[in-house]
Amino acid sequence: MGSGAYGPSGSRAEPWPSLALLLLALVLAAAGPANYAGSGTCAGCHIAEARAWGKSHHALAMAAATDATVRGDFNNARIDFKGSTGRFFRDGARFMVETEGSDGKLATFAVSHTFGVAPLQQYLVTFPDGRLQALPWAWDTREKAAGGQRWFHLYQNEAIPASDPLHWTRPLQNWNFMCAECHSTAVRKNYDAVTDTYHTVFSEISVGCEACHGAAAGHVAWATGARNEAVPNRGFATEAARRPTPDWTGNPVTGSPAHGVSRPAGDEVETCALCHSRRAAFSERWQPGQPLADTHLEDVLDVGLFEDDGQMKDEVYNDQSFKQSLMYARGVVCTDCHDPHAGGLKLAGAAVCSQCHQPARFATVEHTGHAPGARAPDCISCHMPARTYMVVDNRHDHSFRIPRPDISAAIGMPNTCNDCHRDKTASWAAAAIEHWHGPVRHGFQTWGSAIHLARAENPQARPMLRALAANQAVPAIARATIIGEMQRFLSAQTDAATEKALHDPDPLVRIAALRAQAGLPIATRWQRANPLLSDNITAVRLQAALLLADQPRAALSPTDQARLNEACAEYEATQRLNADRAEGRANLGAFLIRRGSPTAAETEFRAGLKLDPLFVPLYVNLADLYRAEGREPEAAALARQAIAIDPEAAAPHLVLGLSLIRQKKYTEALPELARAAALAPEQPRYAYIYAVALQSTGDEDGARRQVNDALARHPGDRDLLTLAVQDALSTGDTVRAAELANRLSELKVKEGQGALPPGPPLGP
Repeated sequence: MGSGAYGPSGSRAEPWPSLALLLLALVLAAAGPANYAGSGTCAGCHIAEARAWGKSHHALAMAAATDATVRGDFNNARIDFKGSTGRFFRDGARFMVETEGSDGKLATFAVSHTFGVAPLQQYLVTFPDGRLQALPWAWDTREKAAGGQRWFHLYQNEAIPASDPLHWTRPLQNWNFMCAECHSTAVRKNYDAVTDTYHTVFSEISVGCEACHGAAAGHVAWATGARNEAVPNRGFATEAARRPTPDWTGNPVTGSPAHGVSRPAGDEVETCALCHSRRAAFSERWQPGQPLADTHLEDVLDVGLFEDDGQMKDEVYNDQSFKQSLMYARGVVCTDCHDPHAGGLKLAGAAVCSQCHQPARFATVEHTGHAPGARAPDCISCHMPARTYMVVDNRHDHSFRIPRPDISAAIGMPNTCNDCHRDKTASWAAAAIEHWHGPVRHGFQTWGSAIHLARAENPQARPMLRALAANQAVPAIARATIIGEMQRFLSAQTDAATEKALHDPDPLVRIAALRAQAGLPIATRWQRANPLLSDNITAVRLQAALLLADQPRAALSPTDQARLNEACAEYEATQRLNADRAEGRANLGAFLIRRGSPTAAETEFRAGLKLDPLFVPLYVNLADLYRAEGREPEAAALARQAIAIDPEAAAPHLVLGLSLIRQKKYTEALPELARAAALAPEQPRYAYIYAVALQSTGDEDGARRQVNDALARHPGDRDLLTLAVQDALSTGDTVRAAELANRLSELKVKEGQGALPPGPPLGP
């Protein structure tokens, strides 16, 4: 990888800088937090590890732009793509790019840093205010025969003008917030909210030894001193928790290990998850051995990120996928397969699987259904399907799932069989597997059908979800997702299940359970959730603080007041860390409203709009604050501003329509509500509001059409069903009223009472 790169004059460059030069560059890179010794110091004793690391993607995650590090062709190369232009040339020692700036006009920028190395390399520009921004043009470092050695635009499916939030000069392409933590070591963002500038520092420019092992000054002192074995962690402040020695002895019947091993909290998977996960940071103080939830909040298996069955969809970086797997449940860690320093596999390709899984059992026609040969599938192609991100970067799903084309046939999820057999149907693939392995389907991930039914608002999902949520054998990342989906089907049983989940051992599940309490009366919320204000995991305390922020203080004892105030102060501090982001300001403003501080909230919203005038949700938030204060003309004006920025955003149209209704401007309001409902068909509430408005203005037929159309998309929405029942009764259609009322009662009934309609035959 990288061997076909071009140097500054178009000649081939050395594929890797020497270890000595690399270590020197790291030592000279930057002065970050105290007690960091630098990878150059580590290399003095750990020679073999340093050599392996020196050629890894970690070591080359970021570098100053020099002849030794730049892979791209800066020999006056040029590319035009969907209205954007990139020209790449040299100005003496500097690497230059001519492309569109924040005003949409062509301008010239100096590349300050390289970003990554293979299969693509990106480039950063440093601005005077301390921002580093990622250019939209990347260099394909693959061999030319593989399609590489070319410039390409990272957004292939759409034009990205300067007004687009994805434009390279805008916050979504900002290195200081979006990228730095995982491409450098011991990053401190150091954003100054008063001057709107960054003074970001790091201990090393790339991912060095201490990114995983923590600050090493204490260890260096230990190693150069008496090496007293009684010193905890050999001088490191903390270490990742070590699992018991595993026994991967294969079961001769199954061909796989017969035993698993317990997994301690804060093990090495959490170290890798710090960067190899889809998550949001709320602290810069992570240390080895900490659960990730002490400093970051991981996403669950949300729509848009994952398929309903948990397969990766968007760019999710492996951790959430791996935590769905049976391998994770059995105690497997990242370094069982990957060399921790070189970063690659310990053995080439599917051979790495043979460390635990016997080839005599699995590399057979009986198992794979395919004759051996160069094009035959192997463990990786069948159990780790790949998706391509950033145009050229193939990544493998780490959930290690058994192929289930039968589920694809039932609910439409992808499957690895049809990744290859694209000319065949999922039913064809399912029949082939049944022919090889019999009618009983296996697999560890059993929640796909339940989540799919839930997202289709089919009440048949409710008992399935409740059973899965209570099953401790279901991975925590899935149970957290399931608890969120259960909120579509409220009942006494689902409420009891979410209340029980507040005490789950896994923090992600506790967080999901806290979110599920949001619609309850404050007294109930306090009674259930207040113990979690003192949870041992930071992310749980923060979610509890958010849930209970509106708790009246006068009703609490001094001790409880102190606990709540402490948790709320912690929440506010975490949002201040992200004061450079409109999203952070929006979160903090909403929290301050719940705390009873609308003036402070308005200040945050206004500050967020100054940071990012194109961030539409903040206009909606501020307009809602003005509504609460009776400032309707100002609320309507903000909604109009948001619509001018993004006419396709539904929420501003809804806000404007409701504001106009409150101002009794019904004729102007209806088109806005109609537009909101049309732009967001996935939001049943928008359709409901528009239907009520149509009813209120006497358009019963229009309201009926709106409700019926929305019910076709959201058959389980209570508000829409209630409107439909009322309409059927008003027209004397008792048959339809009874049918709709029955559907409504099925949603409200306690599980075990009444029959649910039969559903399609689905897999687990």
